[in-house]
Amino acid sequence: MNKPVLVVMAAGMGSRYGGLKQIDPVGGHGQLIIDYSIFDARRAGFETVVFIIKHEIEADFKAAIGDRLSKVMDVRYAFQQLDDLPAGYAVPEGRVKPWGTSHAILSARDVIDGPFAVINADDYYGPEAFQKIYDYLLANPDRDGKYEYAMVGYLLENTVTENGHVARGICVTNAEGYLDSVTERTHIEKTAAGARFTEDDGATWTDLPGDTIVSMNMWGFTRSFLAETGARFAAFLDNALKTNPLKGEYFLPSVVSQLIAEDKAQVKVLHSRDKWYGVTYKEDKPVVVAAIAEKTAQGLYPDNLWEV
Repeated sequence: MNKPVLVVMAAGMGSRYGGLKQIDPVGGHGQLIIDYSIFDARRAGFETVVFIIKHEIEADFKAAIGDRLSKVMDVRYAFQQLDDLPAGYAVPEGRVKPWGTSHAILSARDVIDGPFAVINADDYYGPEAFQKIYDYLLANPDRDGKYEYAMVGYLLENTVTENGHVARGICVTNAEGYLDSVTERTHIEKTAAGARFTEDDGATWTDLPGDTIVSMNMWGFTRSFLAETGARFAAFLDNALKTNPLKGEYFLPSVVSQLIAEDKAQVKVLHSRDKWYGVTYKEDKPVVVAAIAEKTAQGLYPDNLWEV
């Protein structure tokens, strides 16, 4: 079996930040959040990283991120493009929105050559998560009749911001620690007692305890997931093109949920005690900068990551 590969979903970076050149550093020597993820992944054992980007941001991405990290990792690229569709399908007129996270992973099918972990480019996950998922992928190939996947689960209270609402996948696990279901909640706010979510723009709210396990889009898969995602893409398109042609998205958790329901896969939930950080709102940046500075002062990271 080939060693696990790290896959980084970064196709949306340009649109979220108004161009890669405007990404703000969070470390003392200009490091971005992705630098800390790659550092943690590398010391966990990952040697190869696949960046999923759009062709339109390729030059800026390589200049801002890829060329620097290629000095310490085997860096590969995959390109998420709207017209990467099964034969017989076409991009609907007016569609500009990407097809979602499952489509992003599918776009990397030709450069992923082993089990792989998936992360977002702009989230800080912490070293524990990378070590746990690397070790799990290395030790758990698919078994006869069952795919062996994993997900790193975080405590909800460690993933919310003081500055607005967030979207999180709420997880339910069984007695053996495997994922039963993950439900996307797109509007979660922090409260004094934990958190709460709404599905009707605030007309009603449902409380969530702080120790609820949530997905931060850190998954571990074998290559079987690529085949399953590709095989199910046409069915997603058939529905999306009828019901929501301009905005329908092929979400990664939806494929996982289908495979669990069909008893084709089991997903081990690996628990991380680390606090997640991200710049969901501009007010979040000082919090991230302070956290990175504290972790650096404690010796978790060298002051200059790539000149050790």
